[in-house]
Amino acid sequence: MGCSNCSSEGGTPRGCKNNGTCSSGGCNKLEVYDWLANIALPNGQTAYDIVEVRFKNSRKSFFRNAKGFSLQVGDVVAVEASPGYDIGVVSVVGELARIQVKKKASGFKPMEAKKILRIATQDDIDKWVKARSLEKEVMYVSRTLAVNLNLEMKISDVEYQGDLSKATFYYTAETRVDFRQLIKDMSEKFKGRVEMRQIGSRQEASRLGGIGSCGRELCCSTWLTDFRSVSTSAARYQQLSLNPQKLAGQCGKLKCCLNYELDMYLDAFKAFPKSDVKLQTEKANAYHVKTDVFKRQMFYGYEGGVGGLIPLTPERVKEIIKMNSEGKKPKELNEYVMEVVVKEPDYDNVVGQDSLNRFEHAFKTKKKKKKPGNRPADGQPRAQQQNQNTPQAQAPRVEGEMPPASANKRRNKRPNNRPRGNPNATNNEKKEE
Repeated sequence: MGCSNCSSEGGTPRGCKNNGTCSSGGCNKLEVYDWLANIALPNGQTAYDIVEVRFKNSRKSFFRNAKGFSLQVGDVVAVEASPGYDIGVVSVVGELARIQVKKKASGFKPMEAKKILRIATQDDIDKWVKARSLEKEVMYVSRTLAVNLNLEMKISDVEYQGDLSKATFYYTAETRVDFRQLIKDMSEKFKGRVEMRQIGSRQEASRLGGIGSCGRELCCSTWLTDFRSVSTSAARYQQLSLNPQKLAGQCGKLKCCLNYELDMYLDAFKAFPKSDVKLQTEKANAYHVKTDVFKRQMFYGYEGGVGGLIPLTPERVKEIIKMNSEGKKPKELNEYVMEVVVKEPDYDNVVGQDSLNRFEHAFKTKKKKKKPGNRPADGQPRAQQQNQNTPQAQAPRVEGEMPPASANKRRNKRPNNRPRGNPNATNNEKKEE
C-alpha cells in the first residue's frame, strides 16, 4: 500500500528518507511486484527495451530505453517531455514491462514511444525536489485566482514538470468552464507554461488518496487502474439498503467494491425462481418479501399479513409454481416448509468454557486474613477458652476437693510482686496485718 507521504508529496517519502527511490515498492502508489526479476532470459534473447516510469501519484507512462542503460526498479531517470524533460522513477523493467504494455496499452507502438534521456544527476534531483516543494503554494494561489474570476471549478492538484518549465493543473467541474483568462493570469503569475486537465471525481480521489469506510486505503489509489461503471442494481442484487451515505465513497459516487462480489450473486440467483410470481394457495395468495442467498431461502407472506413470513427453498417454490400452472393449489405454504435440524455440538463443557461467569473470580479482591488477637470472636479470654477444653475443666468438681495445681499457680501470680491484701494500704497498716 502506498503511504500517505507518497500520496501527498509525490513519491518523496519522509519515513525511509530515500526520496522516493526505494526499490522495495512498498512506498509507491499502484506498485507492481516484479516476480520475474530472478528469472534469467534464454540464450540469445535481448532484454525488453520498454520501461514503465512512475511520476507524481498514480501517473505512469512507458518509455523506450534506446541507449541501453542498465536500469533497475527505483532508479531516477530523465525522460523526454513536451517541452523539455521530466523526472520520474522506474517502476517496471524487463519482461514484466512487456506484460504491462499488453495489459494497459494495447495499441502501443514501441518505435514511436518517447525515450529515456539519461539517469538523473544530482542537479536534476535537486531541481525535481524544488518543483515538488512549490506545488502546494501554487495550488492555493491558483484557487484564489479561480475564485476571483467566479469560475465554477475545483483545482485539486498541481504537478510541476521536472525542469520547472511547465505546470499541470488538475481540476473537476460539473459543467464546461471557460478558463482562458485564468490561464493568462497563471502564466503571468508563475512565469511558465500552464496546462489545464479536467478529471473526474474518481480520478481526483485516486490522486489525493485517503482511507475508506473499511479502514483500508482507497482501492483506486493503491491497485485499481480502471474505473468501471457502478449502478444501483449491484446494490439491489446484493440486497443492500439503498442509502446514499453508505453506498457512496469519498468521491461521491457509488463504491467500486460493489462490483467485486456481483458476479457471485448473479450466478447464485440463477438457481432461484422469479420473485414477481405470486404463489396461489387455498388459504390466500402469497407474495415474495425477501431472499437469503446464503441460506438459499425465499420468504413469502400472505396477502393481508396473516401468518407472518414463511421461508421456502427455491425447489419448493418451483414445485408450487408448477402446481399453480396446472390449476392446482396447495392447502397452505406451511406444508412445504423444511424443518431445520440443529446439530448439537460434539464436545463436552469439561472446563467451563461456555460459562458466562467463568471470569468473575479473577476480578474479586482477596480479603486479608486478620491476625488472631487476645480475645476470640465470642468475647471470652483465650486462656479461659483453652482451660475449658482441658480434661480438668470439662470434669465436674467434687465438693471439698482441692483445686488443681495450675489454678494455685495462677492465684500466686500478682503483677509487680504486689502482696495480697488491700493494694492502697500504707506500710504501717500492712505491718499490723
